[in-house]
Amino acid sequence: MRHPLRWIASLYLAEGLPFYAVALVASLMFKSLHIANEQITHWTGFLGLAWVIKPLWSPLLELTSNKKSTVIVCQWITGCAFGLVALALQLPDYFAACIAVFMLASLSAATHDIAADGLYIMHLNEYQQARYAGWCGAFFNAGKFVSLGGLVILAGHLESKFDVRVAWSIIFLLLAAIMLAVGAYHTMAIPHTAAPAKSAMSAGETLRDVFRDFFRKPDIWLCVVFIILFRAGEAQVQTIAPLFLREARELGGLGLSTGQIGSVYGTAGTLTFILGSLGGGYFAAWLGLRRALIWLVLAVNLPNLVFYFLSTQMPSDLWVITAAVGLEMFGYGFGFVGLILFIIQVLSVGKYSAAHYALASGIMQLGFVIFKVISGDIQAALGYQHFFLWVLLSAVPAMLLVRRMPLPGVRAKA
Repeated sequence: MRHPLRWIASLYLAEGLPFYAVALVASLMFKSLHIANEQITHWTGFLGLAWVIKPLWSPLLELTSNKKSTVIVCQWITGCAFGLVALALQLPDYFAACIAVFMLASLSAATHDIAADGLYIMHLNEYQQARYAGWCGAFFNAGKFVSLGGLVILAGHLESKFDVRVAWSIIFLLLAAIMLAVGAYHTMAIPHTAAPAKSAMSAGETLRDVFRDFFRKPDIWLCVVFIILFRAGEAQVQTIAPLFLREARELGGLGLSTGQIGSVYGTAGTLTFILGSLGGGYFAAWLGLRRALIWLVLAVNLPNLVFYFLSTQMPSDLWVITAAVGLEMFGYGFGFVGLILFIIQVLSVGKYSAAHYALASGIMQLGFVIFKVISGDIQAALGYQHFFLWVLLSAVPAMLLVRRMPLPGVRAKA
């Protein structure tokens, strides 16, 4: 039998690459093209709605017994969409054209995530889900390492040699090639699935049954509020922090180049995130979700203090900036495991595990989108220093809700 990491790693890399390409790489591209922060956050937040509404078509995937084909086709569609972004950048009205093609990529990637998460839940028991949750987070964010790291560093180099739009067209052609190659690998690496077929009711009836079963879970509305608020601080930091690093010093930012952001935020920051994700997964498997969750929530939010430090001290030493971002990213990776496990072990239990995971992760993404969309306006109103204090306050409600959550009572066993 194939070791799970032979396909988990590449599967979650294929989830992370499109997400970060839309949520963060596109933001940096538009920043290089001199689009305002508010417009960047509004439109990239709008693109994130694809991950919010994906539960509306998740029942269609519950009606099929083989999710492997869906995974591979969506990876290829997403790759082709990134190729179209490269072409759209050469049009006169490139901004609107890019947003339209990014929406196609977002819808395809969101559909891919439903099937991919269904594979994960289907093939692993509860202990394995906890054990490999850190690997999922690590390789999801390896998508950030590849995109915000290597490709953004390359973009900075290309910007110095070519027109900005030509430079970013090359970057999105490379993203397209990666997604197409991963899809080809998965035709061999992903195990064949033969899940029990669901009843042949209509898609509409299935959707109603999925929602009805989900919203009958214990304390469901408290859980919904919790997973929305869990990302309140993190969503705002992940949106504004790269723009803060890129912003000119006279405007309150650190004035880094595109290539320097790739080195600091995409490479060093992502490596520490991966280490944090692996540690958080094993930490949660050791303690169990009930005892670990409060520490995981704290780990996500307390390291955001480093951005208040950066915005007040305005260091110019790249090593200091790298260390600060690395600390924040380690905490984010360590703690984010808690939200993933909460969704898997509390909200995805039942006959519609894949659809319920999609619904819960869609609600999670709704929280991300809400706070992402408003982050640009809040930052513009408060300035960077006070904005990063606001981010810390945004985390308090989720911390207060932890003790009210209907958590599993014992540690899973192998």
